Order: sequence, then structure tokens, then C-alpha cells
Amino acid sequence: MWRKLDNLNRIAETGIVLIIRLDSEEEALAVADAAVEGGIKALEITMSVPNALGIIRTLSNKYKNDDVLVGAGTILDAETARAAILAGAEMLVSPQLNPDMIRVANRYQAVTISGAYTPTEIFDTLQAGADIVKLFPAETLGPQFVKTVTAPLPQAPIVPTGGVTPQNVQEWLQAGCIGVGVGSYITKAAQQDGDYSRVTAAAREFLAAVAAAR
Repeated sequence: MWRKLDNLNRIAETGIVLIIRLDSEEEALAVADAAVEGGIKALEITMSVPNALGIIRTLSNKYKNDDVLVGAGTILDAETARAAILAGAEMLVSPQLNPDMIRVANRYQAVTISGAYTPTEIFDTLQAGADIVKLFPAETLGPQFVKTVTAPLPQAPIVPTGGVTPQNVQEWLQAGCIGVGVGSYITKAAQQDGDYSRVTAAAREFLAAVAAAR
């Protein structure tokens, strides 16, 4: 139980869940390490990455004694949720409301981030027992949507994913979000020349923007 609280605090403290959705195992591992060096504390390895479970296992073992939360993303069913937990994932993320994933995760005290798009879906996600609501795709809604929907639902812990940048993160956080989901801005920073120090720099830039916005 205390481990789950620690993991939730990692997300709350840094304000960023890094979504790693890349084309190769090697690139995903390199990006993860570079992002952690830059201060990222919550990693989401999507199941679309080749050998995603192997990557989760490797990172979980590598960072088990460190202040890093390793999770699995694009969880669509209970079977995948269980497999991810067996591989070492302590956070499960779905793009939509996924009661099966939430039940499996809660059984093993893993953090759950479950997707929603409308006020009804946000309410249903909370009622299903998710820890965090993933607003997705966030760029089609905007920060004003969060401000409006959290007026009647102030208890909703919302993390927008899609289109969040260091330049607009302040708008999202001031609208009431507890953190943000970040992908390509950090994960693809090294894509042109293979210099993963660019990933580390992008992570530091984004974390600084979050800290300044708060």
C-alpha cells in the first residue's frame, strides 16, 4: 500500500508522466535512461513498442531501488494488465475507460491512469476506481474544458495527454490539472542525430516549465 502512495507522489511531485511510444526496444531503453537522467520519475512504456514487456522488466529491475515509477501503457484488457504487472509494471494506463484494467491494477495496488474524453466518461472513470483520469486526446479540448468540468467535479485528478508543451503547460496546470502526459517532445528529441543528451535536456526543460507553472 505504501509503495502505491509513493508512486502516486512521484507523479504529483514532478507533474509529468513520460509516454514512450517508439519503434525499437533499443531506442525505448535509451530514451528512458536519458529521461530519468533529466529528472523524469514516471515512465509509461506503451504495449505498441516491440518487446514492451521485456523493456518494462529491464527498467523495473534497473530502477527498483531508485525513485522511478515504471508502468505500461495502451492496456486494453485484463490479460495484458496482469502480464504487465508480472513484468514489473507498477502503473497501468489505458486510452479509454477500462474497468478490467482498473480491477486488476487495484488488486495488486498498481497506479491506474484511465482515459476519458467527456464529463460522463470522467465521472465513470472515477466511479470505476481509477487513481487518475487521462484526458485524451487533450489537444482537441483545451485547458478551458478542464476548468469547466472541474467546477462540478473538483475531485477529478486530471492528466491531459496530447499537445502539451513547455509553452502551454502553465495553462493546463492553472486550469486544474494535477500533471501532464508528455510524449514526443521529450522522447523524439534525439531522433535526428541519435544524441540522447537532447532527451535529457528536453526532460529538464519540461520539468522546469512545470515547476515554474506551479
